Amino acid sequence: MNFNNILITWYLTNKRALPWRNTNNPYFIWVSEIIMQQTRVNQGLPYYHRFIEAFPTPETLANAHEQRLLKLWQGLGYYSRARNMHKAAKQIMELHAGVFPKSYNDIIALPGVGEYSAAAIASFAYNMPYAVTDGNVFRFISRYTGVETPVDTASGKKQIKEFVQKMIPEDNAANFNQAIMEFGATLCTKSKPACKNCPFLTNCYAYANNKTELLPIKSRKTKVKNRYLYYMVAKNEPIYIKRRTDKDIWLGLYDFPVVDSSKKQSVDEVIALFSEKYLLQNQHITVHHISQSNTHKLSHQTIFAVFIEAEFILDTAKHKEYKTINASELNSYPVPKLIENYLNSRG
Repeated sequence: MNFNNILITWYLTNKRALPWRNTNNPYFIWVSEIIMQQTRVNQGLPYYHRFIEAFPTPETLANAHEQRLLKLWQGLGYYSRARNMHKAAKQIMELHAGVFPKSYNDIIALPGVGEYSAAAIASFAYNMPYAVTDGNVFRFISRYTGVETPVDTASGKKQIKEFVQKMIPEDNAANFNQAIMEFGATLCTKSKPACKNCPFLTNCYAYANNKTELLPIKSRKTKVKNRYLYYMVAKNEPIYIKRRTDKDIWLGLYDFPVVDSSKKQSVDEVIALFSEKYLLQNQHITVHHISQSNTHKLSHQTIFAVFIEAEFILDTAKHKEYKTINASELNSYPVPKLIENYLNSRG
């Protein structure tokens, strides 16, 4: 049996039962592909079901209020994905009369859709022979063929994409692409790959040369910075919140007044900085509760968040970006995951 037949035979026997594999609806497939970017299947699956239930068509998504969309997305991270989906749905309504596009060029022209997502949608929905190359595919093929060019470089990506493109059976592109992604996700995994169960074992370069743990090779290591966020939470109503509008993490979500620092601060230092920046003059702050530091890891930074519950009155005449709400209203606003966790912990 050749590579294609071995791979597809393995897939048909071992594939996971996932809802977007039981449809060729391009809108549903697009939703699943965007949600599953940077997200594990077990985490993303409930979001997929909720999203399809709330927005079953491009039209319903295009007409949605962004706040509702971000609230539904809350906890998934990488919120630009949701905002781009909103833009894409509006583009589908404006340029394609509400019908999801059927050509690769029109699909890749949608906001937030790159080469990988366009290839996945085109092949899964329309059986078009475009190579799907995500991180799982890079890992599997670099090990199988012995590609030692870093996979985070243009030349490394090109080598692997050319191999996959050459292998795609034109009459069975959907199953092939699903199979190659599934193989990397469930068998040829990043750590502890199941080599003994691999149908390609006898032809695998990495296994034959003791390089399974060394491949794929990456040239760059992301530099991670520490960031300290000290949130001031009003103990009594009203509660002050602000929509994040800067080009920063969590764009479009809401949070509390915050002291943002590149270094660790004492509570007294935080209150002094907070008072100077936000509060009415000569105001005494009564602190009721200080949370433990909550760690939240992102790709380029590690956030340490502390929540300080206190009595204070914000100078809303000066800081008009803050709105006042009751505690009962807070749950209707989309917030970052670490704030959601804090609110849940405090009941």
